[in-house]
Amino acid sequence: MTFLRTPSSMAFPTGRLLASIDGVGHVLAADGWLRLGAVLPSVTAELSRAEAEDWCEQEGWDLNLLDEIYRG
Repeated sequence: MTFLRTPSSMAFPTGRLLASIDGVGHVLAADGWLRLGAVLPSVTAELSRAEAEDWCEQEGWDLNLLDEIYRG
């Protein structure tokens, strides 16, 4: 699994958290992980697990969501 972050935008000042598993992308949304498919945004920054945890804490997301992607 690879965690990614999109660039900041007006709607998402700290970007969006993405995860890629076996070439399939997912985005963390208000109701959990949503499947994006094989095409991810062209500009992303790869994050370590620790950086993804930091992003979740900064944004107020439950850290357990990082493990939920495996069950999705």
